[in-house]
Amino acid sequence: MTVMEASYTKEFNLRQVLFLFIFWSLINWVVSEQVQYSFPEETEKNSFVGNVAKDLGLDVGQLPKRKLAISSEKQYFALNEQNGDLHVNDRIDREKICGKSPTCILQLEVVAHNPLNIFHIKVFILDINDNAPYFRKKNINLKLSESNLPGARFALGNAEDKDIGINSLQDYHLSSTPYFNLEIQESKDGGKYAELILQKPLDREKEHMHHLILTASDGGRPMKTGTLNIEVNIIDTNDNPPVFSQATYKASLKENTPRGTSVLQVKASDIDEGSNAEISYIFYDIPENVNQKFKLDPTDGTISLKESIDFEDRGSYVMLIRATDGGELVAHCNVEIEVLDENDNAPEVIITSVSSPIPEDILPGAVIALIKVHDRDSGLNGEVTCYLKEIVPFQIVSSSDNYFKLLIDGPLDREKMPVYNITITATDQGTPPLSTDKTISVPISDINDNPPAFEKPSYVANIPENNPSGMSVFQVKAFDPDLDRNAQITYSILDSNVKDLPLSSYVSINSETGTLYAQRSFDYEQFREFQLQVQAQDGGSPSLNNSVTVKVCVLDQNDNTPQILYPSQTTQGSLFFEMVPHSAESGYLVTKVVAVDADSGHNAWLSFHLLQATEPSLFIIGSHTGEIQTARALLEKDIMKQRLVIMVRDNGQPPLSATTSLNLVFAENFQGALPEMKSQPNNSEDQSNLQFYLVLTLTLVSFLFLVAVILAIIMKLQRSRNPTFLQCFIPDSHSKTGAIFPPNYEDGTLPYSYQICLSTESRRNELTFLQPNAQIVENLLCSNKPDTSIMVNEGNIFDSGKDMV
Repeated sequence: MTVMEASYTKEFNLRQVLFLFIFWSLINWVVSEQVQYSFPEETEKNSFVGNVAKDLGLDVGQLPKRKLAISSEKQYFALNEQNGDLHVNDRIDREKICGKSPTCILQLEVVAHNPLNIFHIKVFILDINDNAPYFRKKNINLKLSESNLPGARFALGNAEDKDIGINSLQDYHLSSTPYFNLEIQESKDGGKYAELILQKPLDREKEHMHHLILTASDGGRPMKTGTLNIEVNIIDTNDNPPVFSQATYKASLKENTPRGTSVLQVKASDIDEGSNAEISYIFYDIPENVNQKFKLDPTDGTISLKESIDFEDRGSYVMLIRATDGGELVAHCNVEIEVLDENDNAPEVIITSVSSPIPEDILPGAVIALIKVHDRDSGLNGEVTCYLKEIVPFQIVSSSDNYFKLLIDGPLDREKMPVYNITITATDQGTPPLSTDKTISVPISDINDNPPAFEKPSYVANIPENNPSGMSVFQVKAFDPDLDRNAQITYSILDSNVKDLPLSSYVSINSETGTLYAQRSFDYEQFREFQLQVQAQDGGSPSLNNSVTVKVCVLDQNDNTPQILYPSQTTQGSLFFEMVPHSAESGYLVTKVVAVDADSGHNAWLSFHLLQATEPSLFIIGSHTGEIQTARALLEKDIMKQRLVIMVRDNGQPPLSATTSLNLVFAENFQGALPEMKSQPNNSEDQSNLQFYLVLTLTLVSFLFLVAVILAIIMKLQRSRNPTFLQCFIPDSHSKTGAIFPPNYEDGTLPYSYQICLSTESRRNELTFLQPNAQIVENLLCSNKPDTSIMVNEGNIFDSGKDMV
C-alpha cells in the first residue's frame, strides 16, 4: 500500500466514525422528543393519561409562557397548559378509529410557542372486549342431497367481531347432532369460518330436516357469543355438487380502473346431467361495500367492476362465491382481489400555526408558521416536498415527518410591502407528480422607523401688511409613510429670529394642520421679515421629528400718503414767502418741492403736479424732480405776489397724494418784498402778529448773518490747512421754514439717502447721492416683486441755497 492510499484509508475511516456519531446523536434527539402512552378504549372523559411536560423534560414553571397546545385532526385529548397534564376529552372507540388494525395509534403533536417547537406523542389505544361476535344472517337454509357421502363439507360462513386479538372471534361451537361435525378454517386475512362436515349418510325418509345452532365465541373475559340458526333440508337424487377449478382465486387491480372492467372468472363443474348440472354463481355472505363494488355474472362466473375502487379506502377485497347446480347442490370458493396504489391523491397542506401580523423589524431566521403536509398515497406517491413559488424574503425548511417551518429569510419593510401573499407548493414523488398550492397571507405590522418629511427643504411665505389678526399666513405640510399613531403628525414652532417680543405675539401654528396664523397686524415700514423653525413630530414611541425653516416676508401696501418736507405746512394765520428776483428769466429755478413716502418700491415713486397758480403761465414744475421754474420772464402786468398749490402723488394702487401751498414774491431784496408782504388784509390782530414775526425775522437774520461771518472766518482758516471747495451736510430735521422730516425717513423711507452740498463758489447747491441703503435692497428682494428697480425722486432733494422766509 502506498503512502497516498494509506492516507486516503485513514481519512475514510475518520469520516465513517464522524458519520456514525452524528447519526446516533440525531437518533437520540428524535427519540428524546417522542413520548408514548397507552390506555384502553372507552375510558371515561377527563381520565388522566400522562404529564406531557414532565415526560418531555419541560420546565413546568415555564409552561404558561410556552403556551402548549395540541395539534390533531380531532380533539380526543385535552392538555392543561398550566401543569402539562393530558386528559381524555372525548369518547374513544378503537374500532371506529382503527377498525381491524392490530395496532391503533393516535399521533398527537404538542406545539410549544415562544419559542416555537413541536413534540410528537404516540397514544396506543388498547382494545377491550366491547363487541360480541355476530353473523350477518340470523338464519340460513341448507339443502343437502341424501346422496351426500360422509365427509362432505358445507360452508356456513363466518362470524365477525369488531374487536381484535384475544377479544376477537376465537372459536365456533355446533349444537349436538349425530349427522354433522364442525371444522374451523382460517382465511388469508386471518378470519375464521366454519364448515359443516357430514358424519354419516343422510336419509330423507327418516329425517328430512335438521335444526342446528352455530355459536361463535371470542376470547374476552367475560366471553361474548353470537348464534346462527341452521336449517338443513334434505333433498333427493342429485348427489353430485358443483366443484370449482380452484379453491381460491386471486387477482390484482389498479385503483381508478374504469367501471365495467372484467376482473377475473371463476369456474365450477358438475358431473351430473341435465338440470342438475346447470350451475349458477352468486356472491355468498359478503359485506355490503363489496357487493357495491363488484358484479358477478350468474351464468359464466365473470367478476367485473361496478364502481371505481380506491386504494386509500381499502387495499384488498376477499369474497365468497357459491356455485349452485340445478339440483340445489352448492360449492364455494374464495376470491382475493388486491388493489394496487396509483398516484391519484394530491398532497394536503394544513397550516397548523401561523404568527400574524409580524413586525417589520423581525430578525431573519424567526419562525412564523408551522405547516403540515399529508398524502393519502403510499410509497413514493406519498413522499412530499415543499417549496415557495415567489421570490419573497421567506424560506421553508423541513422540520420533522410531514412538518415544515416557514422562516424569515431577509429584512422586511412594511412601507414597501404591507402584506405578503405566500404560495406554498407541496409536490409528491409519484409519476406523474401531483402538487397542491396553499396561499397564506402574512400582514406586516408597522414600527415607527420613518420621521416626518416636509415637501420642501425650506419655505417662503408672503403676507401683506395691515393684515387682520388671525389671518392664515401659510401652511407647511409633512408626510409620514408609517401607519396610525406612527403617522400622526403634530406641528410646533421651535425657534425664531424675532428677539424683541415673544414669538407667540407674532405668529401661531395649528398643531394638526400646520397652518400658520398671524397674531397681529404687521406694518411693512416697521417689520419686514422674520424666520421661524417649524417642527413636525409623529406620534410613535419613541417619536421621530423633522424641522424646516419658514421665512415670512411682509409685503408693502400703499398705506402711507406722501409727506411734503418743503415747503412745510404752516400754522393757520402765518405766511411764508419765497423771494424771486424781478430779473429772473425763463428757466429760473425758483425752489424745489421736497417730499418723501414711507412706502417702498412703486408705492414710493412720487410725481409732482401744479394744481393752482395765480398766473398759471408763469411757472412750471418738474413732474419727477419737483423743481419749480419760471416759464417766462416777469411782465409788467404780472402781479408781484404769486400763490401756487402743488400736489405730490405716489404710484400706488390706488394712488395717495398730499398738497401744499407756496407764496412767491418778486423782489430784488428783502426790503423790496416787505410792501408786498404787508399788503395782506389788515386787522388789528394780524398786524400785531405780522409785526411780531417781522421783528423776529430781523433778529434771526441778524443772528444768522453773525453766525455766517464766524463760519466764514473758521472755514477760511481751515482752508489754509486743508482746502475744500465743497462741504456737505445732511439737512436738519428743522429748517428755517419749519419743515419737519419724518422720524424714520433716514431708516429706509427714502429710496436713496442724500446729502446737500454747499459750494463756496456758487450760490446754488450741488447734490451728492450716496449708495442705496442695504436694508432697503434686502426688503425689496424679500417682497418677491418682479420690478425691484429703484427710482430716484429728484423732487425729494431741495435746494437749500434759496432764501427762505
